[in-house]
Amino acid sequence: MAIDPVQDAFRRLWPEAECANILDDSLSLDRERDGVLTEGMTQRIQALAEYGAATGAAGILFTCSAFGEAIEAAAAGLPIPVLKPNEAMFEAALGLGRRIGMLATFAPSVGSMETEFREMADARGTGATVETYCVPGAMAALKAGDGAVHDRLLAEAAARFADCDAVLLAHFSTSRAAPAVTEILGRPVLTSPGSAVAKLKRIIANS
Repeated sequence: MAIDPVQDAFRRLWPEAECANILDDSLSLDRERDGVLTEGMTQRIQALAEYGAATGAAGILFTCSAFGEAIEAAAAGLPIPVLKPNEAMFEAALGLGRRIGMLATFAPSVGSMETEFREMADARGTGATVETYCVPGAMAALKAGDGAVHDRLLAEAAARFADCDAVLLAHFSTSRAAPAVTEILGRPVLTSPGSAVAKLKRIIANS
């Protein structure tokens, strides 16, 4: 479900980039089943990163937000930029205010994402906070092929963040709901694929 959103972001923001998808679609299922990031999953993330680098890639963008620590470990051993899904979105959010809301649909990713956001906010001394709401039924609707219901559920849930300085759509798959959420809120709504593609383009252009 992340492939279409990230390909769309590349088409809009960096059409010159030559993209290739490397997919292990059982990773998110295993992460949801086990409830924790295991050593085996970390090794699989490492293998994906090494394979991507071996193809001659100039950079790697991971698209699942539940594997942050494993992606950091993989990035440390490679000579090319390796981005976590949400780091660029969090950086952008910290420039928009101190009260941030986040709409999620995949519960296993929420804890690590909130930790990543708080650590980034603390390191920059912004005092920013994040409040997350995991929207019931949205992921199931998207998996069933009903994107309209997915988008409507996120838009309805967005009202709880009407007082926030910005609202984040937590996953690559939730980015499709950005127009509906923006219409409800009338304030900045950030998506992870758009932010990530823009950052990766900037890094590679300056390398």
